[in-house]
Amino acid sequence: MSAPPIAGVLETAIYVADLARSRAFYEDVLGLSPMFTDARLVAYPIGRSVLLVFLRGGATEAVVMPGGVIPGHDGAGRIHYALSIAAADLPGWATWLAAHGVAEEGRTQWPRGGTSLYFRDPDGHLGELATPGIWPHEG
Repeated sequence: MSAPPIAGVLETAIYVADLARSRAFYEDVLGLSPMFTDARLVAYPIGRSVLLVFLRGGATEAVVMPGGVIPGHDGAGRIHYALSIAAADLPGWATWLAAHGVAEEGRTQWPRGGTSLYFRDPDGHLGELATPGIWPHEG
């Protein structure tokens, strides 16, 4: 017997010190538009997934909702996430980030042909813009 299948990663969460500062970065620099926001979190749709930006310490208590309970959670440290982009858009992203004062922290050419461009958000989380060709299951 094996585990039932998992269809994908639905949410990725990061935890930040200043929600307004993070919103400015994710909306003004990365161009994301929130689909939900409150005092403790901003949710950004990205493809079929959601990037959740939580105020650090703002979700430690359980939240009781009409449909059930969301257990408390939190995180610390510099988290990593990767955002998928088209290969043709990589030069534009490098220029865009530099124009917004976001340093390119690293770049990797992968054996399968993909490229990763790395940068940091205001809380030090490591963001990655990744073109196709990094993992064998892509495409």
